[in-house]
Amino acid sequence: MMQRQSHVKRPHSGETRLDALQRHAFDYFLNETNLANGLVADKSQPGAPASIAAVGFALAAYPVGVERAWISRISAIDRTLAALRFFSNAPQGTDPDTTGHKGFFYHFLDMTTGRRAGICELSTVDTGFLLAGTLAAAAYFDRNSEDEQEIRSLADALYRRADWQWACNGGATITHGWTPEGGFLPYRWEGYDEASLLYVLALGSPTHPLAAEGYIAWTSTYQWKEIYGYEFIYGGPLFIHQYSHIWIDFRGIQDAFTRGKGIDYFENSRRATYVQQEYAIRNPLEFAGYGENFWGLTASDGPGWTTRRVNGIERAFFDYAARGVPYGPDDGTVAPWAVVASLPFAPEIVLPTIAHFQDVYPQVTGAYCFRCSFNLSFQDEADADAGWTSPYHFGINLGPVVLMCENFRTDLLWRLMRACPYVVTGLRRAGFTGGWL
Repeated sequence: MMQRQSHVKRPHSGETRLDALQRHAFDYFLNETNLANGLVADKSQPGAPASIAAVGFALAAYPVGVERAWISRISAIDRTLAALRFFSNAPQGTDPDTTGHKGFFYHFLDMTTGRRAGICELSTVDTGFLLAGTLAAAAYFDRNSEDEQEIRSLADALYRRADWQWACNGGATITHGWTPEGGFLPYRWEGYDEASLLYVLALGSPTHPLAAEGYIAWTSTYQWKEIYGYEFIYGGPLFIHQYSHIWIDFRGIQDAFTRGKGIDYFENSRRATYVQQEYAIRNPLEFAGYGENFWGLTASDGPGWTTRRVNGIERAFFDYAARGVPYGPDDGTVAPWAVVASLPFAPEIVLPTIAHFQDVYPQVTGAYCFRCSFNLSFQDEADADAGWTSPYHFGINLGPVVLMCENFRTDLLWRLMRACPYVVTGLRRAGFTGGWL
């Protein structure tokens, strides 16, 4: 029997708080975007390159902005077209100074020129988030005007261009990426992770689809664990249980693996959210702050690769790392945005935690909603109680805040993507049945 808690009564007292939180997160995409090409900065640090995943989040966030009157439909169309035209026309090929190859794009791009930034990889998963954003835009901008027709046409062409068979490099599963200097990266998308969306998009392609066996190969690498009394498909960092759910409504639909376990992926993420809270309550490593309303370990910025003696204990601290529960790594750094992104799964524990972070720790609120992360155990020499707070905001953190708040409030992105034939095809080829499918 499936344990369903997707229809929890939604509290109304936090509505004003959610309005402000979501709006301030949306402001990142208003202010950190190059209007000439639609590229969005990876983070608020001056000189930061563009992140193609952040562009994907922006493309999905613009419809939210239109619906909530934070941006006009005309302005949203202009921004969307700027990005789609850029990616459609940007140079592709094996030359190291291009924007992409085989329909995929480099993880980071120069904000002005749009060419590859540094020696980063051609990223399959980040291209997946970008393509999901283009498909969301195509689903939303459905009018017969010339501009909206162009959005749909460009989005369709970009999606059809990605060569998922090439990205497998002869194997069943999708590789992490490729560089012109070294070829394919040695890693593949295996084990439960944020790649659910990637596999659905690859399976739904009408031009270069992933073989159905690829999805079976991926799910065969799952780890089913019982932690703190919750049985679920294990993934330590919280974002693993969120990113694909931003786009795909997994409520009530099941593939072969989840059918066999009597759950769906939405319920799986609900359990993972509760495991995060329970870990913080138990606080096995005795970090400052952790508790019922202070949790959220995920991939995030950190105080730096260093060690410090804190209250007589030698502590190791990390920079940007994928922190996870319960096996670590954990250095006392939590990410409030990641709590917000679990809002649809467990509002009854997320809303009080949001309020706690905002009311008790004002240092973690910046220009755009929450800063990336903070750590009370990494003591500030000037103010021991303040700890460390990331100075930056990241596009791939704030996109989930905007979109998961909206999915919780109106199901907007879920409704748009349920209407996308490529997503429906991908889910069916992956073996999903039931529910809205």
